[in-house]
Amino acid sequence: MRVSSTGNPVKHPPLLALTTDFGLNDIYVGVMKGVILSICPGARILDLTHGIPPQDVLAGCLALEAARRYLPTGTVHVAVVDPGVGTDRRAVAVRTDRDAFVGPDNGLFSFLAPAEIREVRYLDNPQLTLTPRSATFHGRDVFAPVAAHLAEGTDWSELGTLATEISRLPLPKPEVSPDGFTGQVLTFDRFGNAVTSFRADHLSPERNRVRVAGQEIQVKTTYGDVGPGQPVALVGSSGRLEIAVRDGDARRVLGLDRGSRVVLET
Repeated sequence: MRVSSTGNPVKHPPLLALTTDFGLNDIYVGVMKGVILSICPGARILDLTHGIPPQDVLAGCLALEAARRYLPTGTVHVAVVDPGVGTDRRAVAVRTDRDAFVGPDNGLFSFLAPAEIREVRYLDNPQLTLTPRSATFHGRDVFAPVAAHLAEGTDWSELGTLATEISRLPLPKPEVSPDGFTGQVLTFDRFGNAVTSFRADHLSPERNRVRVAGQEIQVKTTYGDVGPGQPVALVGSSGRLEIAVRDGDARRVLGLDRGSRVVLET
C-alpha cells in the first residue's frame, strides 16, 4: 500500500491507528480489530485512543491533529466519532504525502490543510465493505474493512468515487479585541485541563497573561511553576495554550466549559 503520491513505497503493511469514542467497556473496539485481522492477518494496529467523549467530533479532530506528527510515515488512521452514522453523511478516505485517514466525512479531518490533501475518495465500493451493513456500526462494517484492504495493498482508486473536498468544522480561531486577543476553550483532557484556541505562536513577552473565569492567570512553563491548587496557563504538548490547576481540575475549579471565553492580554 502506498500513501505517498510520489510512488515511494512505505512499510507494508502500514500501521493502522484507531481513534474512537467507543470506550473499552463494550465489544466495539475488539470487533473492529477482528474485522481488520480477518482481512489482513499481518496488520499492525495501534490504539491511539478510544476515550474521545461520545459524539464529540471536535475533540476527535483535535486529538488527531495533536497526535499524527508522532506516528510513522505511512500510518492509516481509522477514526470513528460518528454521531451521524446511518444518515446521508458520506464515508471517506483522505490521503496526504505522510499519512491517510479513513472515517466519516463529518468534519473529523478538518485539521488537514487543503494544500496537503492529495486524494479524497468516497467509500462507495461495496466489495470492500461488509454485507449486510449495520445502520449503527460503520466502524465495523465500513471503516475497519476499508483500512484493512488498504493494508493488504488495495489501490486507492478502488476505494470508490473520487471527491474534491472534505466536510469541515468551523474551527474557532482567536480574534483581535479591545483587550488583546479573544479565544475560547475547545476541549478538556482527562485531568480537566482546558485546551484553548490559542497556539504557542500567539504568545510573546508582551502577551503572557490570560483572563478567564474572572481571573488573571500568568503564562508559565510548567505546572510546577505555581503552588498546589493554583491556576496556571501554559503551552501543552499539543502546542496549544492550556488552562490548568496544579494538582487539580481546571474545568471544575474554574467552572469552565467548552466555549468559555479566554482573553490573551496585551
